[in-house]
Amino acid sequence: MLLHLKQIFTPEQVRDIRQALTQADWIDGKLTSGNAAQKQKTNLQVDQQSPIARQLGDLILQTLGQRQDFIGAALPAKIFPPMFNCYNEGAEFGYHIDNAIRQVPNTPVKVRTDLSMTLFLSDPSEYDGGELVIQDTFGTQTVKLPAGDMVLYPSTSLHKVTPVTRGSRISSFFWLQSLVRDNEQRRTLYQLDQSIQALRQDLEDDERIQNLIGVYHNLLRQWSQTN
Repeated sequence: MLLHLKQIFTPEQVRDIRQALTQADWIDGKLTSGNAAQKQKTNLQVDQQSPIARQLGDLILQTLGQRQDFIGAALPAKIFPPMFNCYNEGAEFGYHIDNAIRQVPNTPVKVRTDLSMTLFLSDPSEYDGGELVIQDTFGTQTVKLPAGDMVLYPSTSLHKVTPVTRGSRISSFFWLQSLVRDNEQRRTLYQLDQSIQALRQDLEDDERIQNLIGVYHNLLRQWSQTN
């Protein structure tokens, strides 16, 4: 399931985040990649240990924690701290699949990467190229979203960032381990949840809605993993 989440941040909030990032320490993106990815990757990243990265990452996670569309779609159990990257003119990241396990720096915490996220911080008018191209069972999707919007997609997907030919593409990227590991089960739960929310507007106290809510939670109980 590929999902476009709109307006995670307002234009004013994006502006403030971008301003904070101008004060961050940027390093070669190859330094945070495995051997295979290093050959494909030519971008810049904010040092993960930077106070600015941690502060902005906390802001992103706090904001997402209040988004019911995100919670319902992702069912997050653990989230890897958000990172930040920049693709200047000529930069790209060839086709790759994200590492299955990510260890949170300076902690024993390991996160299985079930879902990948890209939060766009540059408006499409600011750069040419730089599309996120994702291949999976849903076909090939080309993603280039407004600043403040985010895409959520399975980490098993083969994906790339096409070369930037003008301007700079700035974004935050990170991963999460879901309570429900299987993508199809997670999709089923999301579709059921969305249907329940729509029906509740007109049938709040209807016994049939309560039955559907029970089905949702029984499926979640059956399919979820808490560790």
